[in-house]
Amino acid sequence: MRTPDETLPVAEVARAGWRPGTWLLIILPVALLAAMVVLFLTGGEGLIGKPPIPPDALLKIEFERLVFRPGEVVATVRNTGPDEVTIAQVAVNEALWQFAVSPSPSLARMQRATVTIPYPWETGDPVEVKLITSNGLAFTHKVDIAAETPRPSLRTLGIFALLGIYVGVIPVYLGLLWFPFLKRVREEWFHFFLSLTAGLLIFLGVDALKEALEAAGKIPHAFKGVGIILIGISVGLLGLMAVGERTMGRARAGVPGGERLALAYLIAAGIGLHNLGEGLAIGAAYALGNVALGTFLIIGFTIHNTTEGFGVVAPVAKDRVRLWHLVALGLLAGAPTILGTWIGGFTYSAVWSILFLALGAGAIFQVVYELLKLMTRDARERAGSLANFAGLILGLGIMYLTGLLVQL
Repeated sequence: MRTPDETLPVAEVARAGWRPGTWLLIILPVALLAAMVVLFLTGGEGLIGKPPIPPDALLKIEFERLVFRPGEVVATVRNTGPDEVTIAQVAVNEALWQFAVSPSPSLARMQRATVTIPYPWETGDPVEVKLITSNGLAFTHKVDIAAETPRPSLRTLGIFALLGIYVGVIPVYLGLLWFPFLKRVREEWFHFFLSLTAGLLIFLGVDALKEALEAAGKIPHAFKGVGIILIGISVGLLGLMAVGERTMGRARAGVPGGERLALAYLIAAGIGLHNLGEGLAIGAAYALGNVALGTFLIIGFTIHNTTEGFGVVAPVAKDRVRLWHLVALGLLAGAPTILGTWIGGFTYSAVWSILFLALGAGAIFQVVYELLKLMTRDARERAGSLANFAGLILGLGIMYLTGLLVQL
């Protein structure tokens, strides 16, 4: 027998608390909230009066994708306004054209539809598609240079794969060729190159975040682009942190240098997520005819992404690493670019592009944290030394200068 003052074990307290009355306390706020929502939806106008903005002014149709097939244009659109909207007419280059809408010309809120227009477009000509609603509102989307949209086939899969190899896989492996050089540098320079790697990764992470924010500004507000970025960064950062805790912890208890090899794999994984988002954008731009795939652009991407391979092998510069580890690291960092070009070229979605860019940014920031932890623990000198500062600035500068080649 316990006295009234005697403390119950935690497990018994938890079991004692889950009574029918406890469930009622959980459900009651939810039920009251649901009642408030229903009341506002059914009688909101009587509660707060009519809105000062006419309902028609809030209607909105967003173009998600414009596909060019021989003799027709197919538009994928979504109703991002608060009320139902009906597509009544379609004009192409200011001329009304016949059209078909699937599943229906009337779109409920957030509903997607496919508009098929039999239009004899010409390669290289500009095409402007205008949707006119039943109440006279018009929504337009223009493509400056029309080109047939690639369809999935062995040939197009091969083209996109080659594109991913050129801009993602080959540059990473070129960067891995610095491994023999890094093994020959004196040990006092080891942390300088780790700091340089941190600079490369910080620039890469911030650049991915910038691209995600730019893409978020172009999607419908209903999708909450900034929220997608927050989710992506959180999942990328915390997910890689969980993986890192397991792999780095096991590596510390294993063979010497295992922790640094695990860190190299984490860096490759973070870069791979970033390159997946980059591949999405490249594939979509190629499919829409907005990328001039000239020699200079390919060279620019190759030089810029070569630094990623350097960052992957820098943590293991003073260790003996088997060749198959180097092959696996290169594939982990570069191969996602191929997958990204396939997804972007055939089924591009701005929302997924934002999510993957944010995932890459979060993962890279986590990798930088692990890298700085390793430097702080292993350093025989202060982490804030002049050499480490110089390495960090040099890494940022290299990424900035090579990034200019992509923009030219």
